[in-house]
Amino acid sequence: MSKKGTLLGNGLYFDDLSVGSCFHTVGRTITGTDLSNFVNLTWLTEELFTNMADRESMAIQERVVPGALVYSFAEGLLTPFMQGTGLAFLHTEIDIKRPTLVGDTIHVECEVSELRPTSTGHRGLVRCTNQVLTQRGDVVLVYKPLRLMKMRSAKA
Repeated sequence: MSKKGTLLGNGLYFDDLSVGSCFHTVGRTITGTDLSNFVNLTWLTEELFTNMADRESMAIQERVVPGALVYSFAEGLLTPFMQGTGLAFLHTEIDIKRPTLVGDTIHVECEVSELRPTSTGHRGLVRCTNQVLTQRGDVVLVYKPLRLMKMRSAKA
């Protein structure tokens, strides 16, 4: 079936980026339900995430969420950046800087730090430095993914 007009929701292509390009995502509040669902799905049943009664003996008194949840949400927030143009997630380094708590609203700030076309000339490698921040401006997680992305000149 043929569709009229421009397709909305496509991500950026390799050709659209340059080293130093910056962009940010919308925000997402992490709820108690998010924490419960993530812990149950992943079996991260550490008491730090599951025990609300005995908090006084724990290093963090508030309801903290796993860094894996924060990273997963960050990737979800970035989906519009690579929708239909991202080909592969190849590598990352993750550094958890501070705790993220239930009720925090996070967003991701990205800076392109590396661009390399592949030998085929139809795609390229993109590395970004991604910082996850809370509504208070605290950087809670930093990661540097390397992705394979389409070029506009790529043949379908």
